[in-house]
Amino acid sequence: MAKPTFAHSPLHQPLRLACGISIPNRIAKSAMSEQLADRHGSPTTDLQQLYAAWAKGGTGLLITGNVMIDHRAFVEPRNVVLEDAQFLQANKLWAQAAQANGSKIIMQINHPGRVAVLPLFKKPIAPSAIGLNLPAMNLIRVPRAMSEIEILEQIKRFATTAALAIQAGFDGVQVHAAHGYLLSQFLSPLANIRTDQWGGTPENRRRILIETVRAVRQAIGPDKILSVKLNAADFQKGGLSQEESLQVALVLEAEGIDLLEVSGGNYESPAQLGYAPDRSAQRDAYFIHYATALRQHSKLPLMLTGGLRHVDFMNQIVANGTVDLVGLARPFAMQPDLAKQLLAGQSVVEPAKIPAIGYKPVDAYLQLAWHAAQFRRISSGQQPKVIKGLIRTLAAFGPRMSFNILTQD
Repeated sequence: MAKPTFAHSPLHQPLRLACGISIPNRIAKSAMSEQLADRHGSPTTDLQQLYAAWAKGGTGLLITGNVMIDHRAFVEPRNVVLEDAQFLQANKLWAQAAQANGSKIIMQINHPGRVAVLPLFKKPIAPSAIGLNLPAMNLIRVPRAMSEIEILEQIKRFATTAALAIQAGFDGVQVHAAHGYLLSQFLSPLANIRTDQWGGTPENRRRILIETVRAVRQAIGPDKILSVKLNAADFQKGGLSQEESLQVALVLEAEGIDLLEVSGGNYESPAQLGYAPDRSAQRDAYFIHYATALRQHSKLPLMLTGGLRHVDFMNQIVANGTVDLVGLARPFAMQPDLAKQLLAGQSVVEPAKIPAIGYKPVDAYLQLAWHAAQFRRISSGQQPKVIKGLIRTLAAFGPRMSFNILTQD
């Protein structure tokens, strides 16, 4: 394929979704955990300023870090919580800051299920009473299996948060069904060993996701973006397979979602960070094989996230129709104006070396800490700054994380 003229490259083209909303270009900032809410779960001015910087940088679609649908379960301290009108004004300001330069913004809505960090001394809920297969976690954080009443409650909570997001002015929502959170746990044969209508077969394991999507669509209406984030696979023996995930995607297409974001992995196998056991996931696009396979059977608009770094490759997969949006996450922590750079034909700069100890779950936390420190700099008007060394990385985030855990409302 001839190299495109970058003033008119495929990445420049707008994308009109079935709901009628047009995204001004094909570059999306995928969700990352900002941890910039206040102790009660309200968005702060720091969060507004962070998204204003990314919008000013030319990003077509901004997807928020996970917003909690239930104040009784946090992924991390200082997550935003949106379950009633209490913080509606702060969420309106957040949406407005992101839209000021023409970007579209959707709110990622989520429940952590068994991986809830907070509250510390309460059993998390999950499809089944099965803990994470990580040292100590399968002993100290064994979840409680949800009753059917609780399952129906959480479906309703997804819909309530989605409706509030639209009231706040967001262009839509993304239902998080990836990365080992609650809906992803229901999809996993390892985490979901139920024998009722919510488990046991592929159809039953995906039931809560489909019912959630239907409830959310009813809550937001036909003219707002309804996206789902789905694992291409869990990258665990016995977990959600690519074959089953492809079937889930086709069912989601039949439900009329507007956009599917393809990712992969979870806390036990963080493939979304490049730590997949499958060596093929170490290439330029971790989950390109899944996107290619799905495209053969589906016209559903696809957003591919994970490992995309080379602008020629991004333009190629958009031009040939494999994907419709390219999603990037971590590079936005060092290049707030990344979208402008990509639209000008420049690839992502060589990533900084982030400290690692060789144990995937801990290394995933170090990634989180390192990038969260950059978000705080960007939100205060500073330039990102490389943090070198394990001790400095822990010092930049560890005490703050401990304080946030202890003071979370």
